[in-house]
Amino acid sequence: MSILEDLGELDFNNVGVWPMPIKVIVVILAAIIVLVAGYYLVVEDDINSLEGVQKKEQELRADFSKKQKKASNLEAYRKQLEEMKQSFGTMLRQLPDKTEVAELLVDVSQTGLASGLEFELFKPQEEVPREFYAELPIQVKVTGQYHEFGQFISGLAALPRIVTIHDVKISRVSKEDANADLLMEATAKTYRYLDEEEEGQ
Repeated sequence: MSILEDLGELDFNNVGVWPMPIKVIVVILAAIIVLVAGYYLVVEDDINSLEGVQKKEQELRADFSKKQKKASNLEAYRKQLEEMKQSFGTMLRQLPDKTEVAELLVDVSQTGLASGLEFELFKPQEEVPREFYAELPIQVKVTGQYHEFGQFISGLAALPRIVTIHDVKISRVSKEDANADLLMEATAKTYRYLDEEEEGQ
């Protein structure tokens, strides 16, 4: 009797008397169905959850690695910050306070005269407040030669306080005379440190 004939004579009410090969096949099929159902009902969700957790783990590892690098460089950052504070302090000391501004204006004009220039205009403008300092623009018109202009600007750079030159225009005083003096118009800017009271205004 073949297995197919046995299948036709099976009595589902009396499974105990089924032939052994049929019982084995049914058990194997039932196991396969349980495994497939278990996979789709339980395992697939767990796999998706695991993939999400693995992705999160990679993100956390990358974040940890980045923070670890920062932490390992913390001492270097602190040292750099300290150097920046010292450098900033040095620059602030180069900004005059209110009492030193008049002296600085005298220094600027004296530097021009020492360079051999003649002042046609030396006019301090109103202060321009910035974040923690104020700009003090000075309109200047001086006559002289190129090398005297160069000495003047070098002299300003050598002052212990910060002075910058802006909007420089050089023209010949007399267009007919090639040896005539030159006229330099410029804005010299010096800077004043604002104290805490002035910063709040």
